[in-house]
Amino acid sequence: MDDDSHRPPLRLVPGGVTPARREEEALVAAFLVGDDEAFGELVRRHEPMVLAIVRRYATSPDDARDLAQRTFLRAFEAARRSLRRGPRAAIPFRRWLIRVAVNLAKNHRRDALRVQRVPVEDAERTVAAASPDAREALLRHEAETRMRAAVLRLPRRQREVLTLRIDAELPFAEVALSLGITENAAKVSFHHATRALRAALAGEDRP
Repeated sequence: MDDDSHRPPLRLVPGGVTPARREEEALVAAFLVGDDEAFGELVRRHEPMVLAIVRRYATSPDDARDLAQRTFLRAFEAARRSLRRGPRAAIPFRRWLIRVAVNLAKNHRRDALRVQRVPVEDAERTVAAASPDAREALLRHEAETRMRAAVLRLPRRQREVLTLRIDAELPFAEVALSLGITENAAKVSFHHATRALRAALAGEDRP
């Protein structure tokens, strides 16, 4: 895990707070001393974002849930190490979650992703034999698969920025902070990523 002590603290994004509006650092600290409600609140608050990040790389919904669970466990361990430095140590939990989710997802793709291919003729026969609704679903799935494959072929930084901006719906400022780059660099990477995707998908559509 990266040493975050020299980086500026993360500005928390409002939303999903408890009635007492406890600070996120207090929630993490409460969980680490056995407060199950604090754990539930942290998961409820951040699980949609974590799942959105890992889904881009996961090969199945079960894989995505497993990656999300592992993300929380590793982030909590990072928080525990931070607390050992003293009660006043900053706990940028959301930032850790984002970084851990991105790293686990990349490793999952590198080590476990195996794309199964079928002959073009078999795929065409399957689509032709299906009902209209099934054909529409198959074509939609094919388009999503092509987009996912095109994203995974992007350079690492472009892929990370695109995932955090589109899937996790983070503002560019938080994308930049999470990846340790400037906001302008995040915007430039996003621009290059979207341009590369358009070119890749247009090239696949040519006869």
